Amino acid sequence: MTTPDAGGAPGGGLLVRAVRVVAVDRPTPDGEVDLRLRGGVVTEVGVGLAAAGDEQVLDGEGRWAIPGLWDKHVHLTQWALQASRIDTSGTTSAEDVLTLVRARVAADAGAGEPSSGGGRTAYPLLQGYGHRTATWLREPTVAELDAVSAGRPVVLVSGDAHHGWLNSRALQLFGLAPREGVVAEDEWFPIFARLGEYAGSPQAVEAAVRSAVAAAHARGIVGIVDLEWGDAPAQWQARYAGGLRSLRVRAGVYADRLDTTLAAGRATGDLLVPGFPLVEMGPLKVISDGSLNTRTAFCHEPYVDAVPGAADDGRGAPNLSSADLAELMRRAREGGLQVAVHAIGDAALDAALDAFAASGAAGSIEHAQLISPSAPARMAALGLTASVQPAHLWDDREAITRCWPDRDERCYAFRSLLSAGVPLALGSDAPVSPLDPWLAIAAAVHRSPDARSAWRPEQSLTLREALAASVDGQGTLRVGSRADLVLVEADPLGGDGLGGGDHTAYLRRMPCAATVVAGRVVAGSLIGR
Repeated sequence: MTTPDAGGAPGGGLLVRAVRVVAVDRPTPDGEVDLRLRGGVVTEVGVGLAAAGDEQVLDGEGRWAIPGLWDKHVHLTQWALQASRIDTSGTTSAEDVLTLVRARVAADAGAGEPSSGGGRTAYPLLQGYGHRTATWLREPTVAELDAVSAGRPVVLVSGDAHHGWLNSRALQLFGLAPREGVVAEDEWFPIFARLGEYAGSPQAVEAAVRSAVAAAHARGIVGIVDLEWGDAPAQWQARYAGGLRSLRVRAGVYADRLDTTLAAGRATGDLLVPGFPLVEMGPLKVISDGSLNTRTAFCHEPYVDAVPGAADDGRGAPNLSSADLAELMRRAREGGLQVAVHAIGDAALDAALDAFAASGAAGSIEHAQLISPSAPARMAALGLTASVQPAHLWDDREAITRCWPDRDERCYAFRSLLSAGVPLALGSDAPVSPLDPWLAIAAAVHRSPDARSAWRPEQSLTLREALAASVDGQGTLRVGSRADLVLVEADPLGGDGLGGGDHTAYLRRMPCAATVVAGRVVAGSLIGR
């Protein structure tokens, strides 16, 4: 087969031969079967199916077939920009980060890096991503970043994306007042949204997006919920016009674009490109509180290491009043939009549940990193989904030990949520963690990335549960399933072909031989056979 041109379902169909269907949520046929895909769905499952004249044939050669994988929380443009940024993840102090910046500034100056054009700066804006200050002994300062940046504007995005460490030139560039420390939360997010403007030409940014999509397909991703800053629906309409048509996308908006979205009459699930079923309107995204690492997540009790006399009583703070949150959600509901509410602290989550109840809105809680004891039952009663990012628990383990050790049994409580009847949807929040569904599955099942014992193992998911939470509710491939599937080299639920040794590592490198979206092969080693 050859790589298909981008688009929806092909004019003919696809016959996938000799695959072993993985039992995600119901039993499967014994042995190898063939799958016929036509018109965007699986139309037949059987043995020895004959190929129609207009069908392409993909020989699975006994590989395992699972539904196409989804990432339910992505900031795709920001993820695509990661390759050009200084990687500050893994640093343990401001000094570590400053060393990286100093080296990059010197290297760029030595290479004679050209101006960004337009008279903005002598050198392009230097960007970094990944540092986490929750476990640092002190907070970073603008002055020390000034001292190593040689007059070049520098923006360093925190690993949780909730603050930016800017030097004085960058503060001036973005029209911000001088300050001693970082720019956080509502003041920071508009700056974060603009970083793509300083990452090269629009063509270069879109080329990076295409590369990111290709890499996602190679890991079995068929769809994402894109919660990128700015006008994500318009971005995806432009990408369709430019030929990027291989990925299912639900493009969300933030409160600053709610009026425009409602005026356009767009409801969640509406097609953004008439006649093209892969790109849809997504939810309204609301950021109701901050983050753990920035110590702005809104909690019922103070952070254990809170500074005495802090303005927020050491508990973090909400970004909206309860009344404003409920009103925003009511307007979204009346316009047909679902709502995805970012809530990391337990007080923020409880306030969000109050707002869902008051507004009648439907949708999801994003993150739910710290939950109150009553939250799972309330979420289930309201019919909400918990959109969670398991790989974050690996990053946050030390921060929780420092900030929330007295409530760690309620952190990343996947089992508690699932047992209460709350549907789970796994994602990455890329660039906060990599856009890789196997990483999310591994973290949900094996709650430790290294030789340490699993952290709060009673909250682990089984492999089957984690896989089921990664396929957009599709379940075991059968007649009527979407024509989206992934062929993998080993049974992801264990057994034959999985091999011994480190199971976590194996899941993280799961080989994907083919990814099929809407009946077309978009990635994998089987293309061209």
